[in-house]
Amino acid sequence: MLSSTLSSFSSGSKVAVIGATGGIGKAFVEALQHCKQVETIYCFSRSGQWHGQPHKIIDHSMDLLDEKSIVAAAKTVTDTLDMVIVATGVLHENDSLKPEKSIRDFQSTHFSHVFAVNTTGPAMVARYFLPKMNRTSSKSVFTVLSARVGSISDNQLGGWYAYRASKAALNMIIKNLSIEMGRKNKSAIMVSLHPGTVDSHLSSPFQAAVPEGKLFAPDYAAGQLLAVIDGLTQKDSGSLIAWDGETIPF
Repeated sequence: MLSSTLSSFSSGSKVAVIGATGGIGKAFVEALQHCKQVETIYCFSRSGQWHGQPHKIIDHSMDLLDEKSIVAAAKTVTDTLDMVIVATGVLHENDSLKPEKSIRDFQSTHFSHVFAVNTTGPAMVARYFLPKMNRTSSKSVFTVLSARVGSISDNQLGGWYAYRASKAALNMIIKNLSIEMGRKNKSAIMVSLHPGTVDSHLSSPFQAAVPEGKLFAPDYAAGQLLAVIDGLTQKDSGSLIAWDGETIPF
């Protein structure tokens, strides 16, 4: 678990976590609850109910696939935000959606759904939450969970077409946002984060192939990523950064 400080953020910081009841999203919230700089955590999920200690929590519903729901969720935020974490994503869903091994597996409905969750949804969150980011502090951070497999230059294995492409597109959106926000909000930092392989529903069918010591518990991954966030500076804006601080080339 992360230590009880985020030294680069001011006391009284306000944070929003989208996907707050998922494996790593919930771990983010639990770690932030122990951070003395954080005063309020807005937790958004489809259920709108935080199943944990209520300390610092304000919970609301959000459907990432419904723009009106995102608009309504943003309106519930009455504070200026110092950090937004979009901890959502889809790789597979039961037997109906699986990552493609070859072009024979292509299905347009699968591509549309994966892009809606992994790319369009976070982009719409950015549209309605970035205007709420702090403009007077020395640092505010908007971050999304991406993946190393979204790096085009790092791709040596192929496969997982929709997931890889959706995360590559998400990285491009973050890069674009970093340029735009660099003009509008000098303190804002936009980053994609790679959490490694986390022991969660998303990775569960593929864990047998994970090298020993590389399957991370959600609380460990969240702590590592919050430490990365704590160390970010403006020069990191627009980057894809791994759990260990490594900058991953696009």
